[in-house]
Amino acid sequence: MADPRDESKYGSGHEDGLTPLAPLDPNRTDSVDALVRAMGQTAFGGRRLGEAADVLEAMIRDESCFRVMTISGAMTIAKQGLVICEMIDRGWVHAIVSTGALMTHGLSEAAGLLHFKHRPDMKDEDLYSRGYNRVYDTIELEKNLDDVERILEAALSELPNGTTLCSRTICELLGRHLEKHLPGRAILASAVSNGVPMYIPAFTDSELGLDLAIHNQLKASHGVEAFGFDPFLDLNHFADQIRAHETLGIFTIGGGVPRNWAQQIGPYLEILRSRLHKTEPVRRYKYAVRICPEPEHWGGLSGCSYEEGVSWGKFVPRSEGGQQAEVFADATIAWPMIVRAVIERLEASKR
Repeated sequence: MADPRDESKYGSGHEDGLTPLAPLDPNRTDSVDALVRAMGQTAFGGRRLGEAADVLEAMIRDESCFRVMTISGAMTIAKQGLVICEMIDRGWVHAIVSTGALMTHGLSEAAGLLHFKHRPDMKDEDLYSRGYNRVYDTIELEKNLDDVERILEAALSELPNGTTLCSRTICELLGRHLEKHLPGRAILASAVSNGVPMYIPAFTDSELGLDLAIHNQLKASHGVEAFGFDPFLDLNHFADQIRAHETLGIFTIGGGVPRNWAQQIGPYLEILRSRLHKTEPVRRYKYAVRICPEPEHWGGLSGCSYEEGVSWGKFVPRSEGGQQAEVFADATIAWPMIVRAVIERLEASKR
């Protein structure tokens, strides 16, 4: 029997199109971009981070691409709000899908209020009695959330009673209120000033949603017609944005409802075509970057891979030109590095 390990048939790697790796030399990485590029030539999470920067760069350089950012997790209380602002202000983002909690904590920050480090020797029952709401290792003051309620009330004050709202219109009202009364960098203010719609699909799953519910209860107690809320206004507005663009990109932090809500738009249009026989375009995300620590084997929606999404008609397969990168890491570590690296690349290309 012939030896299956015939040395004459051994490959060198190059003729099979394999990409050689390179040692990471810290003495040759004099910028964040240089470090991220070097990490992309290593292995494991470092390589994934480098690949994510490459895909984000390609997504941004493609001027025909409509770019959607989805965000979940406690990213604003984790002080990543200005990273979001920077991506909006630089024109990297054309629509944002977020959790309501993330926008609530962002409003707190926009109002100049503080978040604090959690002190581990303090018991959670003591935190509650002191009005300290713990988010992992960080504290949001209950007083801050009271101020957020007042901001929402002020933003809604000029609307006619009985107006039907959706999360996008509420975010726009809040953004305009911030621009007028609380100047400074803030996610909602940046979104409004740059014409970036913001959607919160699970709006009632947040302090903002509860505040609106309380506001409506007060209206009803005074015999005043409450505000309506129709989440399908968000879905149809987002669908119109997607219909208008052939090339799509998505940049995701975490997972949850924001990620899936944004990704399901391709299947939504497909269902309209097949079941209602409507004339709808085929839309799938060509570029996709995800930073999320949740692994696939946990079985949660946040851990499902882009390959799985291809089977649902959500993404362009790699075999057809799709570019996807997934980084299994804490976003507070990986996200700023990727964004800074791409900023340096784009600025270098303008020189």
